[in-house]
Amino acid sequence: MPTPTRTSSGTAGAPSIPGPADVGTRRTGPRNGVLLSVIALCTAVTAANIYLAAPLLGLIAKDFGVAPSAVGWVASVAQLGYALGLLAFAPLGDTANRRRLVGALSGLAGLALVAAALAPGLPALAAAVLVACAATVVPQLLVPLVAERAPAERRARHVAAVVSGLFTGIVAARVLGGIAGQAYGWRAVFYGAAALTVGVGLLTAALLPAETRPPGRSRPLKSIAALPGLMRSSAELRAACLRQAGLFGAWSALWTTLALLLTADEPFRLSTATAGLFGLFGLVSSAVAPVSGTLIDRFGPRRVVTSGYALAALSLPLFWLGGHRLWALYAAAVLIHAGLMAGQVANQTRALGATGKPASANTAYVVTGFLGGASASALAGPAFAHWGWNGVCGIAVVWMAAGWIAGAKARPDGGA
Repeated sequence: MPTPTRTSSGTAGAPSIPGPADVGTRRTGPRNGVLLSVIALCTAVTAANIYLAAPLLGLIAKDFGVAPSAVGWVASVAQLGYALGLLAFAPLGDTANRRRLVGALSGLAGLALVAAALAPGLPALAAAVLVACAATVVPQLLVPLVAERAPAERRARHVAAVVSGLFTGIVAARVLGGIAGQAYGWRAVFYGAAALTVGVGLLTAALLPAETRPPGRSRPLKSIAALPGLMRSSAELRAACLRQAGLFGAWSALWTTLALLLTADEPFRLSTATAGLFGLFGLVSSAVAPVSGTLIDRFGPRRVVTSGYALAALSLPLFWLGGHRLWALYAAAVLIHAGLMAGQVANQTRALGATGKPASANTAYVVTGFLGGASASALAGPAFAHWGWNGVCGIAVVWMAAGWIAGAKARPDGGA
C-alpha cells in the first residue's frame, strides 16, 4: 500500500505523485504555462456542458409546449451521462493516447450538442444530452497529466488551476447560459457550446505532449472492474474519496434546492433570473483554488482538507439562518464554496498520488464524489417538500459528518 512521502520541496505528508520519468510522458511541446492555461480553458468549456441545460429548462419547456416540471429530468440525464462517461473513458488515461482520446471525445461531444440543438422533442434532446455529457469527461483525463508534468514543489498549484477552470465553467453555464438563452434562444446556446467544445478541444489535443510510454490495450470493462480493488488497496485513496463525497454531497443538497427557497412565495419571492445570479458565488472557488494549491505544496493536503471542512461546517448554521435572512445566505455561499474548493484540490491531490495508476485513481475519486453529490441532491428535493429548508440543512449536516467520520475510519491511523 502506498504511503505518504516527502516531496522534493520538503512538504511532509504530501503524497508522492509519479513524475514524467515514471509514466513515460516526455516534456516536449509547449511550455508548461501555456499548456496549463489551455488545459484550464478546455476544462471550463467542457465542464459547462454538464450544466448547460439547467438554466434553459424554462425556455425548452415553452418551445416544446410542455410544463416546466416535465423537462426537469433532462438536467438529471446530463448528470447520468457524465457518470457513465467517467466509468467508460476516464480510466483510459492510463493506457490510451491522450491526444487522440481528447480529440475524439471533443468531436463526439460537439456532434451531440448540435444534435441537441436540432432536437424535435424531449426524448431526442435527452438522448443527445446524455451522449454529450458522457463525452465531456475530458477534464478528468487532463488532471492526471497535469499532475505528472508539474514540478513537485508546484504540483498542487497546477492541479488547482485545472480544478478552478472546472468550477468556472460550471458558473458560466448557469449564469451566462441563462442570459444567452434569454437573448438568442436555447438552441443557439447549444450551437455555441458545440463550436467552443470542438474548437478548444482540438486545440488542446494538438498541444498535448507526445506520448512516449508503450501503447497499451484499452479495456474499459476491466478498468471499471478494477476500481473497487484499487480503493481497497489504498487507505489514502479511500479517505480522499469519502471525504470529498461528504463535502460535495452537502454542497449539492444545499445548492440544488436553493432556487426553490429563493423563488418561493415566502420569505424572499425572488425572480428566477435574480435567483440564478446566486451562481456567481461560485466564483469564490476560482479565487480560492490557487491559494489552496500553494498551501498544499507548503503544508501538505491533509491540513488543507481539514481547513476546507471547517469552512464548510461554519456555513451550515448560516444556511439554516438563511431560511429567513438573505444576508446569511450570502455569507454561507461564500464559506461553502471556499471550503468545497479547498477540499476538492486537496483531496484530488491525495487521490492522484495514492497509487501508481493516477487516471484510474482519479476516476474512483470523481465517481465517488459524484455519487455523494447525486444521492444528497436526490434526497434534498423531497426533504424540502416535506420539511422545508430545515430538512435540506439536515441532509447537509448528515453528509458532512458521514464523510468526515468515514474518511477517518478509512485510514489506519484515524487521521485527517
